[in-house]
Amino acid sequence: MENQIFESHHPNMDMDFITLNTGYKMPAMALGTWKDEDLRSLIRTAIGIGYRHIDCAWFYRNENVIGDTLQDVYNEGKVKRENMYLTSKLWCQFNHPNDVREGFMQSLNNLQTDYLDAFLLHIPCAMPKTNDLTPVDEDGNYRHNNEIHYVDTWKEMEKLQKDGLVRSIGVSNFNKYQINRILKECSIKPAVHLTESHPYLTDRNMVKFCKDNGIAVMAFGVLGSKRRKKPTIHDPILRQDRVLKSIAEKREKTIAHIAIRFQIQRGIGAVINSSHESRLKSNFQVYDFELSDEEMELIYDLNKDWRAFDLKWFLEGHKYWPHKPNYSEDELRQDE
Repeated sequence: MENQIFESHHPNMDMDFITLNTGYKMPAMALGTWKDEDLRSLIRTAIGIGYRHIDCAWFYRNENVIGDTLQDVYNEGKVKRENMYLTSKLWCQFNHPNDVREGFMQSLNNLQTDYLDAFLLHIPCAMPKTNDLTPVDEDGNYRHNNEIHYVDTWKEMEKLQKDGLVRSIGVSNFNKYQINRILKECSIKPAVHLTESHPYLTDRNMVKFCKDNGIAVMAFGVLGSKRRKKPTIHDPILRQDRVLKSIAEKREKTIAHIAIRFQIQRGIGAVINSSHESRLKSNFQVYDFELSDEEMELIYDLNKDWRAFDLKWFLEGHKYWPHKPNYSEDELRQDE
C-alpha cells in the first residue's frame, strides 16, 4: 500500500478509514448519489449494508431527499449523525467569493445537519449564477466566468472551516498545478481531492503528488461509468477488459470487485454508484481478499490515460478547465 494512513476496521463492520490532515477519519467507501432515482430506498439499504459515507453535491439537486431520509433513519435509531460522514460540493455558480457561503448553507440546510464532514470545491471553473445548472447563451454555447479565480473561492471556503461549519475542506476535478496554487497561496491545504480514477486512468503522478502533500484521494468513476455525459462508441469498456476478467475469475470475484479493491489497496477511497441494491451490497464486499503485487502491476499496466469525465462538453474554452490537453508552460503562466 502506498503512503496513505488507513485504519481497519470499524466495530462490527468491514470498512477502512482514511485519516485526513485535519485529524478526522473518512470512511474509504462512499455511496455516490448522482443520478440515483430511488434514492430513499438506496440510502436505507446502503446504511444497512454498512456504508457510512455519503457523497453529495448541490449540483445533483437531491440533497433535500437525502436530508429527509437521513432524518428518518436517525429518528428510527438505525444510526446516529455522528456515525455518518457527509460530503457535499460547491457548484461552480457559487464560486464567486460573495456566493460561497450561500452555496454551502443551501447544502447544509438541505441535508438538515449542523455541520458537514467535508465540503469540496466541485470544479475550479466558475460559471454565471443563473437558474440553469450549466447556463448557455442564445447560440447554445456554455457561458463561462473566467474572472473568478479558484484561489479566491478557496479562501472563502477556509472561513467555513474556521467557523466550525465544516470539518474538512477539499477539491474535486483539479489538476496538479491548480492544487499547487492553493498549497502555495492559501492558509489551509485541501484535506481531500476527489478525482476520476479507474484501471484505465490510474493517474499515478496525481496520486503521488497528493499523498506527498498530505492530501487524501477519493476516486469516482471507479468502474468507468456507463452513465457519463456524452459517451462515444470509441470509449473503452472497463467491464469487458480481459485482464480484469482473468483476475476476477481467479479470485472468484466480479470485475467490479477487482476495480474497487485496486483503489482501496493503493490507499484511495472509492465513491460507488449503483441503482441496484444487490450490486450495492456486492460492491461493498472488497475487504475479504487482497490483490497480489503482480496483479496490482497488471492493473496499473492497463492505464490508457482515458477520462470518462473530461468535462469537455461544457468546460472546453474555460480558462481554468483542469483537463485541457497539452498545457504548455506559457499557458500555465497565464494563470499566475
